[in-house]
Amino acid sequence: MSTPVPARDAPQPGGTVSAPTGLLPRLAAEAFGSLFLAVAGLGVPLFSIPQSSPVPSALAAGLAVTAAMLAFGHISGGHFNPAITLGHLLAGRIRAGAAAAYAAAQLVGALVGALALFGILRTLPSIPDSRTAFDTVAAGFGEHSIIQAPLAAVVLLELLGAAIIVAVFLGAAGREGGARTVAPVAVGLSFAALLQVGQAVGNLPFNPARAVASAVFSSGWAVEQLWVFLVAPLAGAAIAGLVFRIGDVTGSPAPVVDVESAGEGTDADDDDDADAAAVTEPVPAGAAREEKARGVSEVQEFFDGKRS
Repeated sequence: MSTPVPARDAPQPGGTVSAPTGLLPRLAAEAFGSLFLAVAGLGVPLFSIPQSSPVPSALAAGLAVTAAMLAFGHISGGHFNPAITLGHLLAGRIRAGAAAAYAAAQLVGALVGALALFGILRTLPSIPDSRTAFDTVAAGFGEHSIIQAPLAAVVLLELLGAAIIVAVFLGAAGREGGARTVAPVAVGLSFAALLQVGQAVGNLPFNPARAVASAVFSSGWAVEQLWVFLVAPLAGAAIAGLVFRIGDVTGSPAPVVDVESAGEGTDADDDDDADAAAVTEPVPAGAAREEKARGVSEVQEFFDGKRS
């Protein structure tokens, strides 16, 4: 029977397990990374002129994801997105308590980043209404979508996009012996490509924390439609996480070392090793020869008619 894979709280991008790290440093890394993503993902479209912007906002957000994961991934795993954290939870790669704390830290970081941008907007005399300016980066559907996308289209795209991002993260981070740059680059490129599509539909963020951050500082309609950009990406993340969980069970992977409980169960492991050694202990050569000779004599007696 295969050994179940224990949850781990801080997998590094690349599939290796980091040294034991306290929860507080990991939460700080998640909060700061989420702040960085909010500033880059919301700030570039807020303060750029679409016709002359040298770096598209989708590419800027993707580069921010890669940079944040490279900088802080070795501390917290580099989620920076409640959908990714949920995917890790359902895939068995993080505990429920740590996942809840991660999501809270990500939300706080994104809100602080959006608050900083809102404060900057308030200082600009050319922008009389900061909330109206934030409306241009808030996620929406129907009349608040750039192409008037209906609810069904937005839900399907958010669900599919979040599932793809989570699957790319779980797949890249689970590579055996993979380099630490594999997951950040893969997730950043995927995020940039999907954001290019999402922004054309209705500023779809594929990130519940970023959706909340932009809605809080926008007009009332953004908060009313916020539930879509919470439920849909989390549902997509749940699908991807469960698929990877099923794959881990059927594939019977090697057990993952839990950095917080690596020293537990030592006595039981020693007993199991002793039992295994006893079962596989080789038979002495002399005893093997005697057993073989006895078998040959019994066969000979049978053919001579001495045994029936």
